[in-house]
Amino acid sequence: MNFCIVEDDLSVISNLEEIIESNNLGEVCGSPEEQSPPNVDEIMALNPDVVLLDFLMPDVDGIQVITELRKRGCTAKCIMISQVSTKELIMKAYNAGVDFFISKPINVIEIKRVIQNVMKQIEMEQKLSSIRKMFQSDVEGPAEKEEKDIPIRKLQLILNQLGMSGEKGSKDIVKVCKYLYEQEKSTMSQENVGRLCEMLSDNPKSMEQRIRRAIAKGMTNLANLGIEDFMNDTFTRYSSTLFSFEGIKTEMDYIRGKRTSGGKISIKKFINGLLVFMDQ
Repeated sequence: MNFCIVEDDLSVISNLEEIIESNNLGEVCGSPEEQSPPNVDEIMALNPDVVLLDFLMPDVDGIQVITELRKRGCTAKCIMISQVSTKELIMKAYNAGVDFFISKPINVIEIKRVIQNVMKQIEMEQKLSSIRKMFQSDVEGPAEKEEKDIPIRKLQLILNQLGMSGEKGSKDIVKVCKYLYEQEKSTMSQENVGRLCEMLSDNPKSMEQRIRRAIAKGMTNLANLGIEDFMNDTFTRYSSTLFSFEGIKTEMDYIRGKRTSGGKISIKKFINGLLVFMDQ
């Protein structure tokens, strides 16, 4: 993974480069020459995977640089480093296209944690891209089939965002949602989970257990995401729609070691939430 560092303090650049390369997190592909303001063309030419940039620089702030990068189509993950960390600044930075925020003075543990989180995010997005391409390869079918497949694609993308696609129960979740959707049922409020599994599987108890384990995995992944970045889009979108926020909060406390047990899941709430997203 390639990093570009946009910073007017050479000692900070040196420290960041040492942390990144000595911990095998990637390599620094460059840093724009000392200019005021930084040369956006030069940053684009480096084609980095991640841009680390200071908020306060002579004649320009990092938010302006990120805004310009996003206008030019830069898709690199942006990590802002700042001595100022007010809620207003953080919100402004996220709205401009910042992915993560680090407060100065920088420390090795936080830099490693944030970069590892970025790496996970990039890996997830690459998987999503592969899935999109897989779906696009089947576009040649009738228009009706294409339209019918869209809700299932939405469902697959959500399960990927939650890191659940590798779970065996994810296929069972898709099967349940597809059945309910085709039956034009917007919720499963009148349906019993066990009865649905009996209809869709020769081994209903195993199917229900797989679904429960997959949803529990999704809750754990989402709780970890919330711990890393409480304002993350995926976390805010799904923490109260597919799970109860109280359950997510309990899971976060469990991960932090503040509780002896994690949050409880509801298969019905999770499936109902997915059906809402499929119908949007």
